[in-house]
Amino acid sequence: MIKSLGIEETDNVLCASITNQTLHILKDGKSLKDYLMSSSKRPQSCVENSLGTPWGLHEVCEKIGDDAQLGMVFEGRQAIGLPFSGCDKKKQEKNLITTRILRLKGLQEGVNLGGDVDSFDRYIYIHGTNHEDRLGAPSSSGCLQLSNLNVKDLYDQTKVGDHLWIELVEPF
Repeated sequence: MIKSLGIEETDNVLCASITNQTLHILKDGKSLKDYLMSSSKRPQSCVENSLGTPWGLHEVCEKIGDDAQLGMVFEGRQAIGLPFSGCDKKKQEKNLITTRILRLKGLQEGVNLGGDVDSFDRYIYIHGTNHEDRLGAPSSSGCLQLSNLNVKDLYDQTKVGDHLWIELVEPF
């Protein structure tokens, strides 16, 4: 797949299994770690405003939150200065973006890049969540969510440019 797109392979490759709700990090083809995750609670989709998790090959194009404390809430990719535990109850009920953000860019024209299927323009991330109890089951609005400790760990092991493969699950 990567070679057919004219893209050079990266040392680290992340693989998201929608079926198993897990994210795997591979280095030089060897499994380093598995993380429990949550993808979208809606059907998988690459289309803008669908709130579905896109599929296919992506790259980590931006890392946000280098020194943010665990649980820090981000809005518009900016830390708001409060962890989710310091937010009011109404805000805590929402699915917040916390701790770190790995912003994704699609690499497959017409699938997850360009037009109304552009993962970057859709603001698709890997990020922490304030609802860690929901991990392991679909519960996001399109992003891949991890626990706050795990997203920090993944962030520390990932470089801008690393690839992410998101599995396509065919509906029955």
